[in-house]
Amino acid sequence: MGRTNYLIEGLSGTGKTTVCDELQRRGHHAIHGDRELAYRGDPETGRPTAGFGHEHHIWDVDKVRALVADREHAATFFCGGSRNFSKFIDLFDGVFVLRVDLATLNRRLDERPDQEWGGGQPTERDRIVHWHRTNTDVPANGIAIDATAPVERVVDEILRRCETDR
Repeated sequence: MGRTNYLIEGLSGTGKTTVCDELQRRGHHAIHGDRELAYRGDPETGRPTAGFGHEHHIWDVDKVRALVADREHAATFFCGGSRNFSKFIDLFDGVFVLRVDLATLNRRLDERPDQEWGGGQPTERDRIVHWHRTNTDVPANGIAIDATAPVERVVDEILRRCETDR
């Protein structure tokens, strides 16, 4: 059996970081993409940019490829959002998209500290709500996961889906 790699995506506030923490707590190899792979750059070229907006939040494609190629772990979960996911999505054996209802999304964004991306900033909040309503800014063909449940159940569902896909 070969190594498998999964992407866990979703809009800001859907629980990607919390899911990653829970996967790690359970002993799974999980990478906080927004902390370990992300930088500000041009989504098409990958060149670093001074742009600060959400559209410049991208992952280092070479690092993603290197981690996918590493066979040390039976499975790796890449958790986080990236505006250049189209550059590496084909490397994953499965893609999960965390989804929440609008009330949950707004509550979670309200609970974020102001220094976190999307934490109550009106312009960013408007973008996130628009993406929520239009189902854009996340991979279109990912397996939808209801992330309104407690994190333990969300992770149970992701792991169950991983096992049934083998």
